[in-house]
Amino acid sequence: MAEKHEPEKDTAARDTAARDTAVQDKKAERGTSPRERLRVPVGEPVDLSCHDAAATPGGPDGKAAGKAATARIGEQLAGLQERLWAASTAGDRRRVLLVLQGMDTSGKGGTVKHVIGQLNPAGCRITAFKAPTAEERAHPFLWRVEKALPLPGELGIFDRSHYEDVLAARVRDLAPRAVIDSRYERINGFERSLADDGVTLIKCFLHISYDEQRRRLLRRLDRPEKRWKFAPSDIDDRALWPAYQEAYGVALEHCGTSYAPWYLVPADHKWYRNWAVSTLLLEHLRELDPRYPEADFDVAECRKRLLRES
Repeated sequence: MAEKHEPEKDTAARDTAARDTAVQDKKAERGTSPRERLRVPVGEPVDLSCHDAAATPGGPDGKAAGKAATARIGEQLAGLQERLWAASTAGDRRRVLLVLQGMDTSGKGGTVKHVIGQLNPAGCRITAFKAPTAEERAHPFLWRVEKALPLPGELGIFDRSHYEDVLAARVRDLAPRAVIDSRYERINGFERSLADDGVTLIKCFLHISYDEQRRRLLRRLDRPEKRWKFAPSDIDDRALWPAYQEAYGVALEHCGTSYAPWYLVPADHKWYRNWAVSTLLLEHLRELDPRYPEADFDVAECRKRLLRES
């Protein structure tokens, strides 16, 4: 009889072990910061088809909780941003550059609105890069980017960036492949120089799925107040989806470094995208730990002078 019960005991033991493992995995996940969880491993090939754009790794439990958490983070970001800006008046040259890249409708503008919109605009420098002008094409591809870099104490935000010159340029054959291939190392050198000069780079690839992009494009057509954001060419661009996914994979692999890593942010859920980018910003600013400068004047004496006023 005992032998008949052994398989049941084995099954129960395996189930218990599986539950214990799942619990431990959950605990480990909660203990892992979004910065660690979303960072793309340096130097490893990136196949975007292996990444779920609808995932919410480490995020709050649902949309309502995510929005509430993002609002709370926004309050903390505002304080840290002010300290970073204030520190620059005492000679602190550090600044932050948030790079947002992604397919159309991935939410670059929405991220700026919901994440950066809570901060003091005086300390932010936002640049939305479009197709280069004739003047910009007459210069090296990094020229227009260098002009838009944040000053000491500022939070710079790039809606698209220098990566367009290895993304759109690669997909649309806007330059010889040898020229495009040479740009990856030039980008790495450029970002190395920024890091050496006190710039903290936070590069976020907003990963949206093919089906979700179609839903968002349809919403733009269905809502009159959103149609200004739509162009018929958006439909044509969807035919280039595989080529863009490959181009992004190459850029994430070749231009992810220890001093300027990429973060792959699932973006099918807008609330998660906003929470993830907010959290990444918060973690980096906390690490910088900017401080208000000490007063370079006699505070007590100034108080006395004000109080003596009639």
